Amino acid sequence: MTARKLLAAALLAVISVPAAASVQVIGSSSARLCYEAADSALTPSADDLGRCNTALRDEALSRADMVATHVNRGILFMRRGLTERAIADFDMAIAMDPAQAEAYLNKGAALMRQENAGDALPLFTASLERNTMRPELAHYGRAMANETLGNVREAYNDYRRAAELSPEWQEPRVELQRFRVVRR
Repeated sequence: MTARKLLAAALLAVISVPAAASVQVIGSSSARLCYEAADSALTPSADDLGRCNTALRDEALSRADMVATHVNRGILFMRRGLTERAIADFDMAIAMDPAQAEAYLNKGAALMRQENAGDALPLFTASLERNTMRPELAHYGRAMANETLGNVREAYNDYRRAAELSPEWQEPRVELQRFRVVRR
């Protein structure tokens, strides 16, 4: 497995953990169940995706809940290995609400899975600029994209920032151990 594939797999594993970048929906609707599936550590089922589809097709969702449901369904698609469908949902969420930070974060993760660090990098930055709820994941993803692109200093700085933002999270610390800082 290439270094780029390893980095993409690591990011997908991190972003696919519960509450990685899902968007909360309030209530007891199918949209809420879609959110709960995106927020869960369990592998999403076809029923979980069906709930998202039902919400988007049949429920009178507010614009915010519709955007959130696209992000959440995209997460489920990504976790099931349906990357193109995930990207389509993230794109729909961005088109409906260009300020939706989690859509940028998750699309960046999906592009890393496709070994497209060049297109993923600005998406991680966009998620930070839009105040993502998980800035540590955005810094980690951006670090991996930068490292893949040969931007070692930027990668190191983002791994370090991810570690600062989430001191209990081990992955950024593990990545930082591979670097050697030389002061000139």
